[in-house]
Amino acid sequence: QVQLVESGGDLVQAGGSLRLSCAASGSIFSIYNMGWYRQAPGKQRELVAVITSGGRTVYADCAKGRFTISRDNAKNTVYLQMLSLKPEDTAVYYCRSYLNDHNYWGQGTQVTVSA
Repeated sequence: QVQLVESGGDLVQAGGSLRLSCAASGSIFSIYNMGWYRQAPGKQRELVAVITSGGRTVYADCAKGRFTISRDNAKNTVYLQMLSLKPEDTAVYYCRSYLNDHNYWGQGTQVTVSA
């Protein structure tokens, strides 16, 4: 079992930046792949970025060039650094931990970007 707690969401102006954190507990963090997803009102949840247990990263088009995912296995934490935020980045951001048939989600953190 893995518990995930996101933090760092806030209200920011367009062009601003935020760093989201997701603290994991309950299992061996380093062996899990980690991802950030987001869900805007009235839309489906979508991938933002993932980082594998080996450190390989994959970004959705919406995140390329502006967002950076990273992990600190010593702190059991995954981060999402977001720069040049746009109003369309407004969403609840969720952390996901997954490995084979094990799949866990956090409760989400709200990011609101004002024009």
